[in-house]
Amino acid sequence: MGRKKVLITYPLGQEGFEELKAGFDVTMMERSGGRFKPELLKAVKGCHGMIAAGINVDEEIMDAAPELKIISVYGAGYDNVDTKAATARGIVVTNIPDVVTDSTAEITLGLMLSVMRRISELDRRLRQDRGFRWSMMTYMGRDLFGKELGIIGMGRIGKAVAKRAAAFGMRISYYTRKRLDPVIEMELEASYKRMDELLQTADVISIHTPLTEETRHLIGYRELSMMKPGAYLINTSRGPVVDEKALVKCLSEGRIAGAGLDVFENEPKISPELLKMDNVVLTPHIGTDTVETRINMNREAARNIIDFFSGRQPFHVVNPEVLDK
Repeated sequence: MGRKKVLITYPLGQEGFEELKAGFDVTMMERSGGRFKPELLKAVKGCHGMIAAGINVDEEIMDAAPELKIISVYGAGYDNVDTKAATARGIVVTNIPDVVTDSTAEITLGLMLSVMRRISELDRRLRQDRGFRWSMMTYMGRDLFGKELGIIGMGRIGKAVAKRAAAFGMRISYYTRKRLDPVIEMELEASYKRMDELLQTADVISIHTPLTEETRHLIGYRELSMMKPGAYLINTSRGPVVDEKALVKCLSEGRIAGAGLDVFENEPKISPELLKMDNVVLTPHIGTDTVETRINMNREAARNIIDFFSGRQPFHVVNPEVLDK
């Protein structure tokens, strides 16, 4: 019996895949399978495993690979996979939430600092003007110290953000569907609030929820209008969690002070209005874009494949009911 075939749907480099290549017949696409679907449909034929990066795995792709047994999602969020269709076909779906925590938390704080201290805006202004005239009052921003950070979604990343923000002297409050254990609240020095209360009291709202049918447009015009006029919105989770049109409207009306966004509702497209706003900092979905994190992501995504075909249960299975069949 030949070696199992595994497809990696994006050119992710070689480091971290050594063990996978030693035991499997691995094909890595030379360009994004998400942008070149005909090539993806051809490449996936005969594959037993897939590391899904930069693509939406729909029924058409699954039907093109009847021997597919496992989809290892390259990231924490797995909304890019039709998990119902995978479950119906007996395909295990896994993700890798642990290794993306620190880098995503870091970009969250980076966006917070950049928009509140106007770093990106003033960098652009300096380059355009080729210098500056010193002024005590022109370049005023806002301190993080002493501000209330309201975290929506207190999972791994939310907790990592809370710890980092506390080091800046921020006060931490949060909302999540299931309240944390009191011991963990004490460790994080975080106070639980209902979401409406959180929106009304926080100086910064940072979103860290997965994208589901329940969380799509979780933050709309109503929620944004409840925020303090001087408050900021940070989103490093999933774009559709925020109604982007509503955000543009609230920013245009001055209902909130600014936003830092690493994700967008209709990626890779961005609302033209956001591109024109000085009080909005935008980054191109780079939450996990560090050398260290990507190597670890390669290794962990591969580990899920290796464990599955070695008869071990992968660490993070998002449809465990398949394993019971």
